[in-house]
Amino acid sequence: MPGSGHGGAPRAVTVDVRALVSRIRSAVTGGSYLAPADQVPPSMRRAIEAISEELARPDADADTIRVRIHQLEAAGRIDRPMKLSALSVLAASPLVRDYVEAARLASQQEFAALDEGGPWRDTYLASSARHRGVITFLLGHHGTALDWFTRALELERTPENVGNVLAALLALGEVEDAVELTSSMRASLPAEVWAALSERIERDADLVRLAEWLDTP
Repeated sequence: MPGSGHGGAPRAVTVDVRALVSRIRSAVTGGSYLAPADQVPPSMRRAIEAISEELARPDADADTIRVRIHQLEAAGRIDRPMKLSALSVLAASPLVRDYVEAARLASQQEFAALDEGGPWRDTYLASSARHRGVITFLLGHHGTALDWFTRALELERTPENVGNVLAALLALGEVEDAVELTSSMRASLPAEVWAALSERIERDADLVRLAEWLDTP
């Protein structure tokens, strides 16, 4: 099993939070939103769901899951970018916690998406950015995480990507911006998208400070 990988973890960089907030506002108010299921090609959804279920098992084994991911690609049930995405999630999971390996796999996913192109290119690019945002967030580099999460949101408008942006803003102490963005989305998002975002806010420990605000008229 790989080591923790903390020694080679990505370094924090200076980010312009105000510029990122401006980009976030543009992203959350423009274009349509995708339901969570639309983030995975239909032909691959069952395979990805199976991997997620394996990761959630109390007796989950990282090596077994890793082998299974490779088998799914060999059987044509997932493609290369989705395989790299699944391996990155595994590497960053509590089972492994190898954040350097997770970041390497997310970078490979980005290049695979660019090489292969196709109708799912932006979805895969957003996935890669989201993985790198999660990794840097877990390492405490919240400004860098906000940058990655903003890129993911610009590529793909989903409740998950919005929630990640809000979590990074809260971690940076930008509570007013997080509440303002949430308020604007409450008034403008389609009902089903707002419901998905609200559920995420209420159950995500990183968004708990927004849950109280949701109860206000």
